[in-house]
Amino acid sequence: MDQVIAAIRMELKEKADPAIRESSKRFFKEEISCYGLKTADVMAIAKRYWKEVRSREKSDIFALCEELYGSGYLEEAFIVSNWVPLLSDRFEPGDLMVFEHWIDRWISNWAACDGFCNHTVGDFITKYPDQVSVLKRWAVSPNRWMRRAACVSLIIPVKHGEFLSEVFELANLVLTDPDDMVQKGYGWLLKEASRKHTPEVFAYVMKNRAVMPRTALRYAIELMPKELRSEAMKKG
Repeated sequence: MDQVIAAIRMELKEKADPAIRESSKRFFKEEISCYGLKTADVMAIAKRYWKEVRSREKSDIFALCEELYGSGYLEEAFIVSNWVPLLSDRFEPGDLMVFEHWIDRWISNWAACDGFCNHTVGDFITKYPDQVSVLKRWAVSPNRWMRRAACVSLIIPVKHGEFLSEVFELANLVLTDPDDMVQKGYGWLLKEASRKHTPEVFAYVMKNRAVMPRTALRYAIELMPKELRSEAMKKG
């Protein structure tokens, strides 16, 4: 085991709080493993140890990330989510396949999924927009977290008005997905798209509301004016 990983794990164990560990589990339907630290404390640990690893080769840092993911602990996944975006100026086109492998193999809850995809994959797609089509493949994966990842990876670029056509393409692929984690993911994506493109997102919702799960619909219209929300929620 790398000395940095050993030091991180020792510190996480020392600062673990059983009360936080138990309360954290209430936010997840699936079983999770966590030490029991506040997110701010985990981020502080990540920031401190980043200073020790940032000068290493990117491949070495990726190997550390895989070791962290391999533990299955939520806090260690959060450290990966903190570190990898700091490498964005060193991203290369082939890195997306690495990220896909990580999501498919190790991500097993919404917090790890969103923490990694919002920033790491979002930053990657912003740098290499020609690779955004890969997300459509993710959207039809049998892995629920890959399908959610397809949507939440565009959350930040979409806030700035980018990738609108891809938003609707992804939403079409998961439109009637029975998994609530996927429904919430694409509903959130539509909601963020509505910041800059309210008429287009409203039109999409109205066109599809008959088959759109109510969970996704409610997320999608959350930021819209009251009269639009009321119209979208009408039955029939």
